[in-house]
Amino acid sequence: MNSKNALPKLEVHMIPCLEDNYGYLVHDSDSGFTASVDTPEVEPILRALDEKGWALSHILNTHHHFDHAGGNLELKEKTDCIIIGARKDADRIPGIDIQMGDGDIYLFGKHEMTILETPGHTRGHLSYYFADSDIAFVGDTLFALGCGRLFEGTPEMMWESLQKLLQLPDKTLIYCAHEYTASNAAFALTVEPDNGDLRTRNAEIAKLRARNKPTIPTTIGLERRTNPFLRPDSANIRATVGLRSATDTEVFAEVRTRKDRF
Repeated sequence: MNSKNALPKLEVHMIPCLEDNYGYLVHDSDSGFTASVDTPEVEPILRALDEKGWALSHILNTHHHFDHAGGNLELKEKTDCIIIGARKDADRIPGIDIQMGDGDIYLFGKHEMTILETPGHTRGHLSYYFADSDIAFVGDTLFALGCGRLFEGTPEMMWESLQKLLQLPDKTLIYCAHEYTASNAAFALTVEPDNGDLRTRNAEIAKLRARNKPTIPTTIGLERRTNPFLRPDSANIRATVGLRSATDTEVFAEVRTRKDRF
């Protein structure tokens, strides 16, 4: 067994923030490093750090929106942590120390963190992938049964970003930034009503939300089977939206437009 495989997996602690955001603490027991993935709300993050007995060493910003980077400066002042964010969007990431781009590797302790540029929601969006722990933090690019609105990008840009995430192993745990799954499921059924996996998942989601339980994390494998934004090749979706012979990008764009109106 090599040293990488012998590493203990990173621990992930979910923090509900604001109305429907999730913040995450990522802890490496070997080095003692703890990263906050985005900073949607300072007090819940500080409270979680205190409860876990962890010291904040890093902030990993997925993008510049206030509900993702709004707590950067206060947390940096209180903890002297290192802030990592997009090189292409450094002017909009408060307190950024380390600028990263597509394919860059950062050692978080002994764990390799691979940077994926996943623009579309914003022009400088990043996702963070830890292969040895089978986890990825995708911000507002990919949601459980959804994807982010195209505030700064094009359908072509977002579809390319989603294809990067589709290349991750099926077992990869996907940690997204919002609890949107129930409404995403309702929409997904309107464009792919004949997907049996989706109908089963919708029922499971309803049970979780009835108990106020999170639907996150999901996995790439599950999203591959049920998320309409990852399935523009689906004959059912193509028939529903009337684009049987269109390109995948055109089908994706139509599904995104329909979700915007949903």
